[in-house]
Amino acid sequence: MTSELIRLGLARATETDVVEVGRGVLPRAGTIIRDALLADGRPAMIVADERTWAAAGKAVHDALVAAGASVVDPLVFPGHPVLYASYDNSEYIRERLRGTGATAVAVGSGTINDLTKLASGELGRRYAVVGTAASMDGYSGFGAPMSVDGVKLTMACPAPAVVIIDLDVAAAAPPTMVASGYGDLAAKIPAGADWILADAVGLDPIDPLAWNLVQSGVAEALARPEALAAGDPDAYAGLVSGLILSGLAMQVYQDTRPASGAEHYFSHLWELRHLGADWDPPLSHGFKVGIGTLAMCAFYERFLERDLAGLDVDAAVASRAPWEAIEADIRSRLSGPLIENGITQTKEKYLNGPALRHRLQTFVDRWPNLRPRLEAQLVPARTLQARLAAAGAPSRPEDIGVTPADVKALFPPAMYYRSRYTVLDLASEAGWFDELVDEVFASGGFYG
Repeated sequence: MTSELIRLGLARATETDVVEVGRGVLPRAGTIIRDALLADGRPAMIVADERTWAAAGKAVHDALVAAGASVVDPLVFPGHPVLYASYDNSEYIRERLRGTGATAVAVGSGTINDLTKLASGELGRRYAVVGTAASMDGYSGFGAPMSVDGVKLTMACPAPAVVIIDLDVAAAAPPTMVASGYGDLAAKIPAGADWILADAVGLDPIDPLAWNLVQSGVAEALARPEALAAGDPDAYAGLVSGLILSGLAMQVYQDTRPASGAEHYFSHLWELRHLGADWDPPLSHGFKVGIGTLAMCAFYERFLERDLAGLDVDAAVASRAPWEAIEADIRSRLSGPLIENGITQTKEKYLNGPALRHRLQTFVDRWPNLRPRLEAQLVPARTLQARLAAAGAPSRPEDIGVTPADVKALFPPAMYYRSRYTVLDLASEAGWFDELVDEVFASGGFYG
């Protein structure tokens, strides 16, 4: 079923032509990349860091030479300090590619791939990625999350033409890498629930293929956390496939909506604060988004305990804070360039008056059908917490160096961070937001 889904995803994908995942794939990487990308005579240039060069970069370089492809000197960044996904690093790669006239072959995981993806996209060149760890879902996705002037943005750029992951290489990666991938894939649970809500009011219509690419593989990929922690290659295969399918879904939809919701904004905000950047190894995106995922699953549990069908819509509209109050709250909770970003993003989704009444009434009318869909989509926060721990991923705020109070304080900024509509926005419009956050952290709540 997974291979069939990958085939269907590739048929709709706008940029990726080849996905090769399996054991012992690495020796064939040179031929695969040559045939798919280098027919125009451009040389190939490996982009890696010292760790990923040792893990697979040299092997890919040698495989390209053996396949008769032209190559230029590889660009190998230091292993320490760990490379950061900032625009200046992408510019450096771009200029090396421009100067050599080369086609990039990224060898690494999230950061290497994103930097190379953006650099290649800005030159209008296709590229290949050889993944070295099952650590995130961005290998086959379009766009690159990047830190630019103090704001984390997903910058538009094409997905790779070729994605290659050797499961033996991925299985040899540090255990923290696969645990990070597990955390990133777990985020698809509340992200899917947020997408259901947005679809219900016509904001982001669900594309059936994009939905199936993400959600059909999540349950299977998350089902065996202990096996993943033990290094079981079959469990790795399920996780890698789930991550690849998630990336293809974003490419099919031409947006990150299929794979991310409010849980990702906790991670982005922590990343902008460089949380765990000085750890060894640094805190990964998947570790931070896993804690955000638990927070959102706990929030959803409290939300679903209330009966939205019984909402007094007129009272909710009457009590809705005016835009001036929302803007003032944004200014009090965010700082630096995040303030203007939050104002712009939140104003785009803010409604009041008749428009808000229509949206809330739509939710009320459709709630008898929406509620069971959400309940089927979600996993109890305690259950997911145990699975994350079994996979070796953080399962408590303290595991990433924050407190429950820090998580609580991030709920409003997470709502303000992007214009994407989530359950946080619906709770705010219904007048429940503050009460629900308090319940999550009260005695007897998830963090109580």
